[in-house]
Amino acid sequence: MSDKPLFVGRPNIGDKADFDRHVDAMFDKHWLTNDGELVRELESTLADYLGVSHCIALCNGTVALELAIKALEMHTEVIVPSMTFIATAHALQWQGVKPVFADIDRDNYNLCPRSVESMITEKTTGIIGVHLYGRPCNIKALEALAHKYSLKLAFDAAHAFGSAYGDAMLGRFGDCEVFSFHATKVFNTFEGGAITTNDSQLAEKLRLMRNFGFAEEDRVIHLGINGKMAEINAAMGLTNLNSLENFIAHNKRNYQAYKKGLNSVNGIRLIEYKEAHANNFHYIIIEIEEEQFGHSRDKLKAHLQTHKVHARRYFYPGCHLMEPYKSMMPEVDQRLPHTNAFSKRMLALPNGSQLDIEAVAWICSLIKDLNEAAK
Repeated sequence: MSDKPLFVGRPNIGDKADFDRHVDAMFDKHWLTNDGELVRELESTLADYLGVSHCIALCNGTVALELAIKALEMHTEVIVPSMTFIATAHALQWQGVKPVFADIDRDNYNLCPRSVESMITEKTTGIIGVHLYGRPCNIKALEALAHKYSLKLAFDAAHAFGSAYGDAMLGRFGDCEVFSFHATKVFNTFEGGAITTNDSQLAEKLRLMRNFGFAEEDRVIHLGINGKMAEINAAMGLTNLNSLENFIAHNKRNYQAYKKGLNSVNGIRLIEYKEAHANNFHYIIIEIEEEQFGHSRDKLKAHLQTHKVHARRYFYPGCHLMEPYKSMMPEVDQRLPHTNAFSKRMLALPNGSQLDIEAVAWICSLIKDLNEAAK
């Protein structure tokens, strides 16, 4: 292999000529931001792709989460998984809403509906499910709980653009779903995000909120912030949408190569996707059983690092063991056994259009070599 480092997250980049065409049009119109034509085209195209009524493009996924929480009027306490990126919890805490951490389901690593129900109190106002690694959580069960207890329900779909729940694309469930279009996601707009919903009133509220609450040039009718997406980001989004099928096909080939290459390694379990359903195949996640593999997860991570393969612990140690939550709620650690166990076993391996089948085979060989050395 070459000396070029291999990372978990490297940007997928579409056709540069296509991007240049969008940028030239942007400069010709002298319109760089404030609900420009490219942003509106991207919103419309994304809504059609996802099969949802409304798509509100935003400057990043964290601001999108914060606006969704605010627009849904979630307050006091909201139930979330701890097995997620810290932004899911921070988006709540930043607004004075307490994240209540529920455990994950041992079978699929997503938010466990039984754990969620056990956390519901008179202070609970909502649930935020996370489609971890692009694999949909138990939407039907969470929707049933939200209905039963009259709670708002949103989904953090930051990992899940291009993935489906059954035959329906993620993006159309709950009160709304929130996407990240950060540079390392399967679909990126350099930096960006979006909220999708079938609720027209909620969509209108979100559009006001992302632009300081302006309804007209000199008329503010709602509290708001600056959450707008710029035209240059939309240009990148429109470019990458044209290559999305290729990005996903490339990811899937790599996933299948990892599956074949790691199948015979003792103590390594690849988290699998349902290949019959739409998925972006972007996250290659393995579980390491130390007794069988012969080395700890962190020993494997360090071994890969010496060969410039930068694997990541997505997500360790869990939000509940990060600040400010670790100090605020130390007792939570005792009620998240599956989260704690999984976070110590899992490792994310490189994927994306920067990685080819030969590189996947090499990474698998490095893992096999460490396993063989332990025998």
